[in-house]
Amino acid sequence: MADSQPLLSLDGDPVAAEALLQDVFGIVVDEVIRKGTSASEKVCEWKEPEELKQLLDLELRHEGESQEQILEHCRAVIRYSVKTCHPRFFNQLFSGLDPHALAGRIVTESLNTSQYTYEIAPVFVLMEEEVLKKLRALVGWSSGDGVFCPGGSISNMYAVNLARYQRYPDCKQRGLRALPPLALFTSKECHYSIKKGAAFLGLGTDSVRVVKADERGKMIPEDLERQISLAKAEGAVPFLVSATSGTTVLGAFDPLEAIADVCQHHGLWLHVDAAWGGSVLLSQTHRHLLAGIQRADSVAWNPHKLLSTGLQCSALLLRDTSNLLKRCHGSQASYLFQQDKFYDVALDTGDKVVQCGRRVDCLKLWLMWKAQGEQGLQRRVDQAFALARYLVEELKKREGFELVMEPEFVNVCFWFVPPSLRGKKGSPDYSERLSKVAPILKERMVRKGSMMIGYQPHGTRSNFFRMVVANPALTRADMDFLLNELERLGQDL
Repeated sequence: MADSQPLLSLDGDPVAAEALLQDVFGIVVDEVIRKGTSASEKVCEWKEPEELKQLLDLELRHEGESQEQILEHCRAVIRYSVKTCHPRFFNQLFSGLDPHALAGRIVTESLNTSQYTYEIAPVFVLMEEEVLKKLRALVGWSSGDGVFCPGGSISNMYAVNLARYQRYPDCKQRGLRALPPLALFTSKECHYSIKKGAAFLGLGTDSVRVVKADERGKMIPEDLERQISLAKAEGAVPFLVSATSGTTVLGAFDPLEAIADVCQHHGLWLHVDAAWGGSVLLSQTHRHLLAGIQRADSVAWNPHKLLSTGLQCSALLLRDTSNLLKRCHGSQASYLFQQDKFYDVALDTGDKVVQCGRRVDCLKLWLMWKAQGEQGLQRRVDQAFALARYLVEELKKREGFELVMEPEFVNVCFWFVPPSLRGKKGSPDYSERLSKVAPILKERMVRKGSMMIGYQPHGTRSNFFRMVVANPALTRADMDFLLNELERLGQDL
């Protein structure tokens, strides 16, 4: 019989399979871990799309290829990818490489299990609960619930769905016809996933009432109160407020105590999107930025951002102790969540979530925490704040650099004003000309491979750079390099 023998990889040759994997790990260590974290190497070997297609040989063919070709494909994939672990990668809210977290990711991928039952993931079911318990304690809760989600956007969507279900449990069975017009509230600086979530959940983007923010990007509680009253007057039912702790561009922290007072007065679910800023809770020096977060009903927190745990690691934390997650999402599939198992079926956590298969995201954080300790992670957060402050002070000393505002987090937003625009701020076309500078410099740095920094317009402000200080390997020398490189790239503008 053709299926009487197990079909091993590489035509039944386990020795060859092991040799392949050792070679691949060797390539990863050399090209990603060693070279990818070296300031002497490029952040990215930039190629135009058509050229890159040819270099990668993306076509999938009928016949398989040799081991040598497969290894060359691995090298090419790494060679032409952006090295997010590079000390000059400032482009996103995540960067850096923690070796213990990477070890956790390697173990997780190798075991290839799904986080839905104790039966198939006994270690990780227990580990996830312990990690979530620790994160909840940092928020200020002695009890509660939670789950790791595939990204902060999904964590935010879960919060909206849970708040809706808590208010109108019939919607699980009857759908949108069980609901009156609903209204949720968030600031104009919120993450775009709030509107996406409203659309995805069938509430519609019109259900999102945008609350004004002050000049620093913080939600204005008085306008929140006004928006709630307006929604009620228009016949809508307010049910949730989503505050932000660490906005994407300016790094602003909404005033949670005042917002919680408004939510308490109107009986609304308070969700805090702390995907970016949640790790500040580890710092005794800076955790005051999240004062009042313990009054939230739910919190989204992404350790893969400031803590460099590695994508993806996003926790949704709940104050609820009534098993709301399972009541909202459970479907009791009898082939997976049998109630007559030989162990405590409460350990089968998969019915809490919308997914069936769910990857293990807790091990990398757990292993990193075991190695660093809470004290080590606090140092990591405090160091990021200190380096951001160093960058600000150095930026102020140089001609041609202008802060958008004094940062309170590790987002440092600034303009580089090239020689041709200095002293011309009053000219009528100044803003238009300044807005073209950041895109030009971004192209130059990416093509050169020297660094990557994000830029964007914001309200009436022309394009400016948003420097993110998150990589735990960063030093003052990297901050100096950033400023020197922008001067070099922009000296002819």
